[in-house]
Amino acid sequence: MGVNAVTAARWVERWEDQQQRYAVDREESFTVIADVVEHVTRGQAAPLVLDLGSGPGSLAARLAGRLPDAEVLAVDGDPLLLELGSAYYGSASLRHVEAMIGEPGWLDALALDRPVDAAVSTTALHYLDRRTLTRVYRELAERLRPGGVLVNGDHISPDSAKVSELAQDIGRRHAERHKTLSHDDWESWWSGAASDPELARFLAQRGSHRHPRCEGNDLTITSHADLLREAGFEHVGVVWQYGHSHILAAVR
Repeated sequence: MGVNAVTAARWVERWEDQQQRYAVDREESFTVIADVVEHVTRGQAAPLVLDLGSGPGSLAARLAGRLPDAEVLAVDGDPLLLELGSAYYGSASLRHVEAMIGEPGWLDALALDRPVDAAVSTTALHYLDRRTLTRVYRELAERLRPGGVLVNGDHISPDSAKVSELAQDIGRRHAERHKTLSHDDWESWWSGAASDPELARFLAQRGSHRHPRCEGNDLTITSHADLLREAGFEHVGVVWQYGHSHILAAVR
């Protein structure tokens, strides 16, 4: 038996608020990502879309709503987040799949039976060190169809340290104006979830996996673009930016 709909709604809505602390103008960035995916998949019958590091599936659900004929996979390594998302967003076109991005064979867990039309990610790939990220970019390039797209919305530094400092300040000022810092942060959301007895079984399933090791990377926009081209993406560039939050699109 899974989490009931009322409990799932409470925790997913708190998740949505919490994530606004970490993504500048999050809803607009989701809209831009969906615009890119819609553009690239126009004319494709039943496009296949992956949301990598999806959490409960906030972006995946928006993509499923925008593209009603698509098959959307919300991919994450955390069973609690996937359970909450499945109970809250569940639909015939949206599937939640447990896989830890970057681990050996992680794409095999998705049981893909055809090329991918679009892969998206938001504030997740920065967890990966440069070596792992390089391999993930290459693996995704191999699974995407020609003309398919990888869209990464994340905290990515501009090439200039001084401009990066300015961008981070712009993001901070945006958060202060919109009072997003009054929401749960990462730690308080998880400690709150741990106190809810209905979630105990799913928290126990997390075991040692929990979240990917945050080895992290400090790659700049140019560094990301270079890795993506080396991986096999022909066209790479920034399609949106606010402060230090960027959306980077790479077309196969």
